[in-house]
Amino acid sequence: MKGILGRKIGMTSIFTKDGNIIPVTVIEIKPNVVMQVKTKETDGYNAIQIGTVDVKENKSNKAKLGHSKKANTTPKRFLKEIRDFEGALNVGEIIDGSIFSIGEIVDVTGTSKGKGFQGVIKRHNQSRGPMAHGSHYHRGPGSMGTMLPKRVLKGKNLPGHMGHETVTIQNLEIIDVNLEDNYILVSGNVPGAKNSMVLIKSAVKNNRKSNPKELIKYVEETVVDSVEEVEKTKSDEVSTSNKEGEK
Repeated sequence: MKGILGRKIGMTSIFTKDGNIIPVTVIEIKPNVVMQVKTKETDGYNAIQIGTVDVKENKSNKAKLGHSKKANTTPKRFLKEIRDFEGALNVGEIIDGSIFSIGEIVDVTGTSKGKGFQGVIKRHNQSRGPMAHGSHYHRGPGSMGTMLPKRVLKGKNLPGHMGHETVTIQNLEIIDVNLEDNYILVSGNVPGAKNSMVLIKSAVKNNRKSNPKELIKYVEETVVDSVEEVEKTKSDEVSTSNKEGEK
């Protein structure tokens, strides 16, 4: 099992050399520090705790400061525990996006957008009643139960708080890993709003073979490059005309 914390930046589309377009989510990967290493002998199971995003020391308590000093780092805002991590890591080591390769299948976990208090039509996708004047049922939850129990049965779809839940999208593909700009492109959408924290980890139910995509790379030209190309073209034309005149 491998995993890393990242920040969701947004979505975009990229093109492959086969002519296909792939919608991807851009996830910024900042350095993740190993804050703690748990073993079966001391804690009963094998796991590591990773942390990211620095927090000022004056905004942390003594427990957080002592925990971070063991890893020889600053206090972290986001901490996550990953069980049965692949490879041997020590406290204080840094993890980056290189732990994942292009074409690898992963699961992405995040907190969905909060929608507040919503009714059954939006929350549970129920149908409304007739909207005519004679109808006494429009957007209500419907029957509350049968006459025999004389109570609302457990599991009844009712209005309530919608969203702001932990959601995992499974079997997404790593399209690109850019270590220079510190981001990973994941196929499809992932839960959460922009700038929210997500967890990328190895897929649990993966039965797909790795199939890396060949992407089209774009190179931005500057004004200096364009001027140099024009001058080079002119010099080539002059040299060609001089050779023709000598003949």
